[in-house]
Amino acid sequence: MGRELARFAVVGAIGFSVDAGVLHLLVADAGWSPFAARALSFPPALTSTFLLNRAWTFRSLRIPIAQAYGAYTVIQVIGALVNLAVFSLCVLLVPLLYDWPLIALAIGAGVALLFNFSASRRLVFGG
Repeated sequence: MGRELARFAVVGAIGFSVDAGVLHLLVADAGWSPFAARALSFPPALTSTFLLNRAWTFRSLRIPIAQAYGAYTVIQVIGALVNLAVFSLCVLLVPLLYDWPLIALAIGAGVALLFNFSASRRLVFGG
């Protein structure tokens, strides 16, 4: 399980980079609010982490890809709601973080990591 958690964290870092890259482009270059930008930054991060976790972290997946992606999406949406709640609190309660939303994003991601790993391992990838 330790090796899976380490791989899940690496994949999560890649997903975070995808999420953060899209978020940064939309906020810094396009002038979007951090909240609107998060709505568009999440789906590519979700898809990239699903594919990487399926191929590398949890190789023993036995259910069809569409079914697995659906279950993974539900779990990640719940985790994203936790992440978004923490992100929103950070941005709303700490004015500096409104101008530095990547820090708030990192805090939210850290809080949601263990839930996402445990639920994905148990409910999606059959660990």
